[in-house]
Amino acid sequence: MIQREEYLKILKDFKDKELIKVVTGIRRCGKSTLFDLFEGYLLDNGVDESQIIKINLEDPIYHDLDDYMKLYNFVSEKLNPKKKNYVFLDEVQAIPKFQKACDGLYIKKNVDLYITGSNANLLSGELATLLSGRYIEIKMLPLSFKEYVSISDDKSEDRLFQKYISNGSFPYVLSLNNTDNIEMYIKGIYDSILLKDIMARRKFPDMLMFQSVVNFMLDNVGNLTSTNKIADTMTSNGRSISVHTVESYINSLLEAFVFYRASRYDVKGKQYLKTGDKYYVADLGMRYFLLGRREGDKGHILENVVYLELKRRGYDVYIGKVDEYEIDFVAINSKGIEYYQVCETVRDKNTLERELRPLKAVKDHYQKFLLVNDIDPETTFDGIRKINVLDWLLDK
Repeated sequence: MIQREEYLKILKDFKDKELIKVVTGIRRCGKSTLFDLFEGYLLDNGVDESQIIKINLEDPIYHDLDDYMKLYNFVSEKLNPKKKNYVFLDEVQAIPKFQKACDGLYIKKNVDLYITGSNANLLSGELATLLSGRYIEIKMLPLSFKEYVSISDDKSEDRLFQKYISNGSFPYVLSLNNTDNIEMYIKGIYDSILLKDIMARRKFPDMLMFQSVVNFMLDNVGNLTSTNKIADTMTSNGRSISVHTVESYINSLLEAFVFYRASRYDVKGKQYLKTGDKYYVADLGMRYFLLGRREGDKGHILENVVYLELKRRGYDVYIGKVDEYEIDFVAINSKGIEYYQVCETVRDKNTLERELRPLKAVKDHYQKFLLVNDIDPETTFDGIRKINVLDWLLDK
């Protein structure tokens, strides 16, 4: 079992705190395994098995728990009245009005509640209203490159990185021993997301059109993309689609954590811009297996890896605009701002100057990074740190 230490630490830190712990993320990114790891921690630290109630609501054995009162009563009957109970509800969005069951369990003094979900709507609407200020969200992603390397017998970081971006970073992929099996597994995940999390819920009528939009987005990770551009491209290819439908498709993919959106940020004006978003896919293996193993834009693929890593590290990530220049990423957290340019290689002098120019245009004193795939020692240009991207991913 892969130890997801960073996520596990959060659960340990918030154990017994009067907050619902909500773990969200794309299917098969490791949410259930995280609960297994935390259960092991509890058992090793004095918690008895009778104090742990764990229910995966996609398991057919729980098919009778088809409304929130049944779920609430089922869990309540299992509680130990004399001890603290640790309740884990996996894929809780499967239950209509599950929020009311969570609210009822939350107010019990002897319950520490943990839930997971594969849809961002888990934390919208009624749950947010009922439980405002009473939950924390743990946003889970597939394996980081550092995690991927830590559990691999291969000592070649370059070779592992190629596997990481081509085979993907879903944890179970590392248990599969050939490309055909990995492809079957990833396509199974995608079909499950498509059918369970999107098509069944949203009732989109045109599966082929939806797939065409997904393929367009996969083929354009890291490119400025608008709903108008997608609609115009589909229409010019003989598949007429409205901007409104494209918006619905994209929102559903964001809700299912298949894609993440990076909006634009005006660095000098310190304001968020409404146009010119970019999209990054949660797992690059999906891109390779759904589009085919053709050579892609290595720079944008590298951007995708860096974007997800910044999200893992707790940053809000935007596309930066400063004067007429674009900065690949403006990463913001409670400690301040960091600026990132990402490029496959800057061995060419003109390319190096082009990549440094947007960072030099920023006149504040926050850290600036140029991440590259060149295997060179770290160097500095006017305070801008040029670092090999694998070293940065591995925190060397």
